[in-house]
Amino acid sequence: MSDFKSKSVLGKGLSALIPRIPDTARTDVSADTPARDTTQSGTTTEIEISKISPNPFQPRMDFDNRALEELKRSIQQNGIIQPITVRKLAAGTYELISGERRVRASQELGRKTIPAYILNVSSDAEMLELGLIENLQRENLNPIEVGLSFKRLIEECKLTQEQVAEKVGKERSTITNFLRLLKLPEKIQNGVRDNKISMGHARALLGAESEKVQLKLYQKIVEDGWSVRKIEDVVKGSDGKLPKKKSSSGGAHGMKGSSAFQSIETKMRHKFGTKVTVRKNNIGGGEIAIEYYTPDDLDRIIELLDS
Repeated sequence: MSDFKSKSVLGKGLSALIPRIPDTARTDVSADTPARDTTQSGTTTEIEISKISPNPFQPRMDFDNRALEELKRSIQQNGIIQPITVRKLAAGTYELISGERRVRASQELGRKTIPAYILNVSSDAEMLELGLIENLQRENLNPIEVGLSFKRLIEECKLTQEQVAEKVGKERSTITNFLRLLKLPEKIQNGVRDNKISMGHARALLGAESEKVQLKLYQKIVEDGWSVRKIEDVVKGSDGKLPKKKSSSGGAHGMKGSSAFQSIETKMRHKFGTKVTVRKNNIGGGEIAIEYYTPDDLDRIIELLDS
């Protein structure tokens, strides 16, 4: 077996270290599997790293160099305590389900084998679901990666938010909160990925009236260190640091009406847990817009309206 001598490139994933096993090998092991391959599904055994193909459904996009170095030191001192999980392919090869950081660290340490738990996975759809759930439960994903993983489980695995919550052991509201982060502008999502702002900051920004305001507040967090509470106060209109939009009707009456609408929007945002916009027209009427992000989110809002 060939040794892996290529250097790690952070962010590129395991495929930068381990060559992709040809698609012709990505089939389930049949009864014709050669007798020399004695490993069985449902067992833990040492397998050669050179026989492991990367997980094509890996939710992790960012790899922290410091965390990887800490893992390498831990492996040097204590070995690999938690085996990786793989599925068995044809011709004595395997596909990674979870444990990419452990494989990367082991490869960089020059290890030739790694302990692995072999699972019997019958389809790519099951592989996707299992790979995402395994990573959500065991790996330290950032909030955006978690949100994207939940989104993939819903869209590609055809699961409801309720089913996702059950599978990963979380409340349904938690699933909704992570999915809502994906509605933020890309610049803010990147800020969450890079730990420039916390998830608490990001959730507070969701209540802002527009993307433009969200980006202005984001800059205040990054440049001036504004707290989550500060952002919440501005969004609620109690701080006054950012200018408020004047009513199109103008005058004292218009300002009073605008303030009243902002108060209504704030109350409704808190009630429904999503963005609410109240707009008035020139003849005394108007409209209320309540945003939802998934069919399950719509069901949740309808339940609140009926309660």
